[in-house]
Amino acid sequence: MKLVSWNVNGLRACMEKGFSSFLETESPDIIALQETKMQPDQAEILTPGYTQYWNSAEKKGYSGTAVFSRLAPLAVCYGLDQPKFDSEGRVITLEFDPFFFVTSYTPNSQDGLKRIGYRMEYDDALRSYLMELDAKKPVILCGDLNVAHEEIDLKNPDQNREHAGFSLQEREKMTRLLASGFSDSFRVLYPDATGRYSWWSYRFSARQRNAGWRIDYFIVSERLMPAVQDSLILDTVMGSDHCPVGLVLEV
Repeated sequence: MKLVSWNVNGLRACMEKGFSSFLETESPDIIALQETKMQPDQAEILTPGYTQYWNSAEKKGYSGTAVFSRLAPLAVCYGLDQPKFDSEGRVITLEFDPFFFVTSYTPNSQDGLKRIGYRMEYDDALRSYLMELDAKKPVILCGDLNVAHEEIDLKNPDQNREHAGFSLQEREKMTRLLASGFSDSFRVLYPDATGRYSWWSYRFSARQRNAGWRIDYFIVSERLMPAVQDSLILDTVMGSDHCPVGLVLEV
């Protein structure tokens, strides 16, 4: 089974940059999207063979998630059942026989950490939600989690300490999530891999210089790690300031 996650930074724009060709070529069983920036009625998104599930922000052109799945879920849930987060369309959960599949577009703390309080509340709510699910069956969490966990996960850690995405508070929340029975699949399989990033600023030719951050993840319940065959960073794929990440799973 192949799973893919991609912050498309505007799905309509990404459609013009090869999204459909990527979907056809990569052919994942499930693909989760973050930062769709659209309502599903704003454009015709053709995904033959996939059923579409959308959680759009109330504010048009902002945030939003979607999941396109070839597999029929047992149930689908939108949000965290907390209005302060759910109005921004950040979470979708699909339940399957062997696992829960959750995608999250985690809030950015913004310049000067102006939104760090909201972000901390979101991280706590998401972790609690994942732990509730994990008590029932294994969980796969994917998405743009907006944090580089360790120094190895970004090009210039010294220049970015206490900046959004690499603040001590955000990194500690990720540490706490992983200590709650979850594994960062890529880092478990590739503990020493350097220069592997999933987001690059549009400024300063960052992608050409590979001055990036690894902030897109597949996090899985620890007991599911033996079924993980590979955790992918598809960093040659263009179309967004993020690249897709993937998980190959034997279930």
